[in-house]
Amino acid sequence: MSKLIFITGGARSGKSAFAEKLAGEITGKRAYLATAQALDAEMVERIEHHRKRRGGAWDTFEEPLAIAELVGKLAGRYSVVLLDCLTLWLSNVMARRSKDDEVRESIDELAAALRSHDGTLLVVSNEVGLGIVPDNALVRRFRDLAGIMNQRVAAAADEAYFVAAGLPVKIK
Repeated sequence: MSKLIFITGGARSGKSAFAEKLAGEITGKRAYLATAQALDAEMVERIEHHRKRRGGAWDTFEEPLAIAELVGKLAGRYSVVLLDCLTLWLSNVMARRSKDDEVRESIDELAAALRSHDGTLLVVSNEVGLGIVPDNALVRRFRDLAGIMNQRVAAAADEAYFVAAGLPVKIK
């Protein structure tokens, strides 16, 4: 049975821990699809924190860009796949594709791959549109594209959660 679960919230809201908890309730093999890149000391520390928290019960795949393809390759091989996180993936895509149409095309390809995944797929993404309007065009562009991406994935999802202060609220 296929099931897509979308989990969003702010930075350090507890969304990844909640996703890992949900995934842990499913028996069988688990895959963790990580989009983060260890490009500075802070990201190295964050990645290591996530690795330690989830322990050795996961097969980990680190892929900053080609996640639509990887989701397809993992289908049927794992009882549950956890993709963390879409907003890091979006920043990776935006660094390589300068036109919004190209980025939207990547978002559409990803949404189609997520919808067609065979198995349980949990997808984590940051909600970045709750704050003030950013003061520069690049950050506004990122916020807008992240909003579009989150809407498309949430629309495709069977369930959706918003996590704040470690507390998940089911929104779909």
